[in-house]
Amino acid sequence: MALNAGGASISTDLLQARYIGTGHADMSKHEFITNQHRDTLASHIGHYEQLSYFAVAQNDAVGRVRSQFLEKMLEPCGPPPKQKKGNKGAGGGDR
Repeated sequence: MALNAGGASISTDLLQARYIGTGHADMSKHEFITNQHRDTLASHIGHYEQLSYFAVAQNDAVGRVRSQFLEKMLEPCGPPPKQKKGNKGAGGGDR
C-alpha cells in the first residue's frame, strides 16, 4: 500500500493499472529496462530546453534530435532476448 497526496491509500494493482512502467513480479529485466529508457526518452522529448541542449551538444537541429529519440523509443534496448525453453521458473537467473 502507498499513500497519495491526500493521505488515502492506493493499492499496487491500481498503481500498475495507472502507470505501465511500475512493473510486477513477472516482468523481465529487459522489459523493465526498456520501460525506463522509453520514459527517459519521452521526458527528453517533452522538455524543450533539454531537447535543445542535446541538439546543441550533437551539433544538430532540434527536430532531427526529436526524430532520432522517437525512433529510439521503438526498441531502445535492442530486440528482446530469446526465451529458453524449460527454464521459465528455474530461479537460476541469467548467470
